[in-house]
Amino acid sequence: MEGFGHYSYEITKRICESHPEHEFILFFDRAVDSSLKFPPNVKTVVLFPPTRHPFLWVLWFEFSLPLALKKHKIDVFWSPDGFCSLLTSVTQIITIHDINFEYYPKDVPRLVRMYFQYFFPKFARKAKHILTVSNYSKQDISKTYSISEQKISVVYNAPNHLYKPITTDKKLAIKKEFSFGSNYFLFVGSIHPRKNIQRLIEGFALAKKDLHDLKLVIVGSAMWKDKFLQIPKEIEKDIIFLGHLPLDKLTRVTASAFALTYIPYFEGFGIPLVEAMKCGVPILAANATCLPEIARNAAIYCDAFNINSIASGMIELFNNEKLRNELSQNGLKRSQEFDWDQSAEKIWEVIKTYEEK
Repeated sequence: MEGFGHYSYEITKRICESHPEHEFILFFDRAVDSSLKFPPNVKTVVLFPPTRHPFLWVLWFEFSLPLALKKHKIDVFWSPDGFCSLLTSVTQIITIHDINFEYYPKDVPRLVRMYFQYFFPKFARKAKHILTVSNYSKQDISKTYSISEQKISVVYNAPNHLYKPITTDKKLAIKKEFSFGSNYFLFVGSIHPRKNIQRLIEGFALAKKDLHDLKLVIVGSAMWKDKFLQIPKEIEKDIIFLGHLPLDKLTRVTASAFALTYIPYFEGFGIPLVEAMKCGVPILAANATCLPEIARNAAIYCDAFNINSIASGMIELFNNEKLRNELSQNGLKRSQEFDWDQSAEKIWEVIKTYEEK
């Protein structure tokens, strides 16, 4: 799972566990993975068709879902990824994480872009209430779709509790396993154009002569495709793609990083930021969208569109141990403000408000 998947699971699991007095029905579009564990008051229902194409999204949300909502006598429907049904009278609450496709439409396939740009304004107006994950996204959704800010609530994401600082010996073992024993800058996220990995690579190449043996480790699965990445030959050996990592390994790879380099040019929240902060890892972030709101003084910032700025940020972190230590301590303190239990309860309060109406 990437960001949306983690959000959906962490929030849903906690709400269901905390409120055994209610019955929860979770609608899936394919067989439920056995690794997903839910309490006894949860019933899972698989609705046809699997939503692997925008045409199938229309069928699922405008035909299968309304019928299921009626059949199961649903009081309130919450959608954790922005979609909802336009053909039901059931109260709907949706989470819209961001609307990046309105600004960078070429970053998504044509049919997906057309679906998002046509339906998401309608979803935003149809929903009784909108949840989002940063104040930046709240203001953006309100302004772009002409929706009152009173209809939108901000509830932050959070890191998994397994993210934490680790000992020097464990860091050495992780570096030996994943980066040939070298220190490394880390990127975590889907390999998607808006994550700005190409410029990250170019900035790393520009800075490499000043970084000695440091590597760049990239963790994540390709969301649409990874053919857009071009790696200069002179640094091929210094960039390590780990693909998707299971959580136990990802937490240790994060905690062992020299620094997190997270420079997307558009982001709704940026969970890797709080995961790094939880581990006491200093951060280089883009000075863009919500990222300064989330990382605050746990990061230094660069221009996401300027590889010289990106390179300078890497070199500054490399050369300034005092700065790294300050960012680490600031991050540990800031990370205490992000908690899935608190986020789940805030979302439940919104759901409960509409269930009682």
